[in-house]
Amino acid sequence: MASQESSGGKWNRKWKLTNSILQVIDISKNFPGVKALDKVSLTLSPGETLAVIGENGAGKSTLMKILAGEQQPDSGTILLDGAAVQIDSVRTAAEKGIALIHQELNLAENLDIAANIFLGHEARQMGVLLNRQSMNVETEELLKRIGLDRSPKMVVESLSPGEKQMVEIAKALRSDARILIMDEPSSSLSQHETDRLYELIADLKQHGVSVIYISHRLGEVSRVADRVVALRDGKNAGELPKEGITHGAMVKLMVGRELGEIFPARVHEGEKPMLEVRDFEVAGGRPVSFAVRAGEIVGLAGLVGAGRTELVRGLFGVDPVRCGEIRIDGKPVQVRSPKDAIRSGIALVPEDRKLQGLILEMAVRENLTMAGLDHYETALLIDRKKERESCKGIVEKYGIRTPSLDQQVQYLSGGNQQKVVLAKWLSLSPKVLLLDEPTRGVDVGAKQEIYRLIEQLADQGVATLMISSEMQEILGMSDRILVMWNRGLAGELSRAEATEEAVMFLATGKEAA
Repeated sequence: MASQESSGGKWNRKWKLTNSILQVIDISKNFPGVKALDKVSLTLSPGETLAVIGENGAGKSTLMKILAGEQQPDSGTILLDGAAVQIDSVRTAAEKGIALIHQELNLAENLDIAANIFLGHEARQMGVLLNRQSMNVETEELLKRIGLDRSPKMVVESLSPGEKQMVEIAKALRSDARILIMDEPSSSLSQHETDRLYELIADLKQHGVSVIYISHRLGEVSRVADRVVALRDGKNAGELPKEGITHGAMVKLMVGRELGEIFPARVHEGEKPMLEVRDFEVAGGRPVSFAVRAGEIVGLAGLVGAGRTELVRGLFGVDPVRCGEIRIDGKPVQVRSPKDAIRSGIALVPEDRKLQGLILEMAVRENLTMAGLDHYETALLIDRKKERESCKGIVEKYGIRTPSLDQQVQYLSGGNQQKVVLAKWLSLSPKVLLLDEPTRGVDVGAKQEIYRLIEQLADQGVATLMISSEMQEILGMSDRILVMWNRGLAGELSRAEATEEAVMFLATGKEAA
C-alpha cells in the first residue's frame, strides 16, 4: 500500500491509502413508524470528495450520524481500510479519524475561539494547568489554514454566522480527521468564505483526506464533487461519476422524475402598487424608495452585508427606522412593531426559520396559529375545536407532511418546517409578503413546492418582495429585481434585463460607485 504524509503542525499523521478507505454495506435503520435507511451502501476512496444528495427525509443525516457514532445501525456493515468496525460513539469515530461538522453549529458561544477548538482536549502544563499559549499558537495556524482572520482570543458570540461555521471546520480539522463529513457547510457562508471552503477541500484532498459533502445547493455539488451518490426514501437511488454530474441528472436521481421547468414562465404585471416605500431609512442604511405592485414578485438581490435583511425587518417593524413612509394599497400606514405590520397586511418569513420563524418545541398546530390567535378567541379563551379544524385545512392546503397536528415542529423535515412558517402567515391573507431566503436549507422538491405556492399567491394579488442569495432563484422567480449595495439601492432590472452579470455588476457597486 502507498502512504501519503501531510506537513506542518497537527497534519503529520500518515494514513494508509487503499482503493476504499470506507465501505458502507447494506446499512439499515428504523425509527418508530419510519424506515430511515433500507440497505444503503456506498464507498469512499482516499482523497475523494463524495457528495451525498437527496431530498429532506431521504436518509442522508441518519447515515452520517451512524458514521459519526451518534446513532447505531440496526443491521449492516462498516469497513475501514477493509476491516469491519463498530462505531459505537463519537469518541470511537474520532479515534478512527472520522469527524462530522453539523449544519447546526455546536459551539460554546461564551468561550473564545481557541477554547472551543480545544474543548474537551485542552493542552495542559504539568498535567494540570491550561497551556493557553500552546492552544493559541495552534489555533492561529488552523485559522490561517482556513482563511479566517480572527484572534484565537475572540469570543465566539461576537463572530458572524459564517465565521462560526469556519470555527466548526477548524475544530474538526484539529482532530486530524481522515474522513471529514460536511453537512450543508456553506449554508451560513458568504461567497468569499465559500470560495475559501472550496480551496480548503482541495488542500485536504492533496493531503489524502476524504470528504463527504452534503448540500442542497446542486451548483456547489457540481463544483466540488468527484462523485455523487443519491438517496431517495432511505434507499440508494443511483450514482454519478465526475463527468456525469449535471443539475438535471442529480435532480432526476433525487426525485425519481424529470422536474421540467422549475420556475414560472410568465411575468406578473400588476396594475396598481400594493406596497410603496418612500425615502425609507433603517439604522445604518441609506434612504430607499420603491414599489411592488399587486400580484408582482420583486426580487431583492445583493451580497452579504448589503442591507437586504435589515430593510425587510424595518418594513415589518422589527428593527428601528430613522425615517420614511410606507403605503399599503395607496394608504399610509404606521409600522412601529410586528403587530402594526400584521394589522396593516404585511407578513415576514424570516431568514432563519428555527431561530425566528418557529418555536421548535411547540406543536405544528401551535406554530400555525400563533400569529393569529385572536381569530380563535371566545370569551378570552382559545376555541381549540375551531383551531384544530382550521389547522387541518391549512395542513392540507399547503401540503405540510406531518404525522399529526400535535407533532413537535422540530421533528419535521426542513422543507415542511418552512411550509409551516409560510402557512402561518398566509392563513392571515396578507396583502404584502416579505420573504427572506424562503428556500434556504430545503431540497429541490420542496423548493419547487414553495415556488408554486409563491406563484399562486401572486395570482391572488399578493405583492411579494423576495430576498434570495441563489442567483438561479432570484433570476427565475422575479418579475423585477432590485439590487442593493452598501445598504442602499444600486439599481433595478426588468426580467428581460436581468442576467447574472447585470445583477453582480450592481451588487458590487460598479454603477453606484
